[in-house]
Amino acid sequence: MSAAVSRAASLTGLLAFPVTPFTDTGDLDLPCFKEHLTDVLAAGPGAIFVACGTGELASLTATEHEDVVRAAVEHVAGATPVLAGVGGGTRTAVEFARAAQAAGADGLLALPPYLQVGPPAGLVAHYREVAAATDLDVILYQRGTAIFSPGAVAELAEIDNIVALKDGYGDMELLQRIRTATGGRLALLNGMPTAEIFASAYAGLGARAYSSAALAFLPEVAGAFFTAFQNGDDVTQDLLLREFYAPLAELRDTTPGYAVALVKAGLEIRGRSAGPVRPPLADVAPEHREQLARIIDRGLAAVSATPVA
Repeated sequence: MSAAVSRAASLTGLLAFPVTPFTDTGDLDLPCFKEHLTDVLAAGPGAIFVACGTGELASLTATEHEDVVRAAVEHVAGATPVLAGVGGGTRTAVEFARAAQAAGADGLLALPPYLQVGPPAGLVAHYREVAAATDLDVILYQRGTAIFSPGAVAELAEIDNIVALKDGYGDMELLQRIRTATGGRLALLNGMPTAEIFASAYAGLGARAYSSAALAFLPEVAGAFFTAFQNGDDVTQDLLLREFYAPLAELRDTTPGYAVALVKAGLEIRGRSAGPVRPPLADVAPEHREQLARIIDRGLAAVSATPVA
């Protein structure tokens, strides 16, 4: 196993999912993307995942996808692993995988196939082809149209470069059955929307690394929560959950697509605009933007009141 591959196989800590910035006319904004990456890197993430769900993979062209991955690899310059999202139909995902490897990515996050829902055998065939197209490590992402049976995951776990399962579905019984079926051969990552809310539950299954949307626009709160989580500081975790994460999740659930749009709105509120989201996502409504600003203020106030600060 190469050094690059092994970096993606042993992810730990707080995992960053930066946005993909666009100009006011909707074009890719790579200078802004690099500034955003600098801010994200300052938080010391265990890895950076670009062109994934938060990075609006589904709205990127093949050329834009490769440009984003290459820009991230060059800008991060080995400071932490850079993993790239791949998705869509099987042949599209294969093309993205090959392009990401050519651009220097350390690994891949294989997002669910777009729209189509297939049986376990079809999912296995899809991810086999993606894994066979690259030398990079591949992380499966369970959510949406890709909910795996334990047997399917056990079959995929036999493939050398499939190394982890990121879960965004939240069925703890299913995850335990998957762990039993695979003998723990795949690392498990908490990939729930607003993953901090589920951090303790996933830790019980051995998944202590998690993705944090808040890290992209509010690293002070994301970092404080992760430190409290690592230290077993339940008081600080409960405070941040009550003051920031629970209200954020409630706002997120008001409107489809807000899991991404709120991150970009949060960046704008904090003076680090990354431009609009692309359709079919929609920018945050004015009244929700005001609500988000208040939630951000509550989060920062909570951090200032904790020993972590």
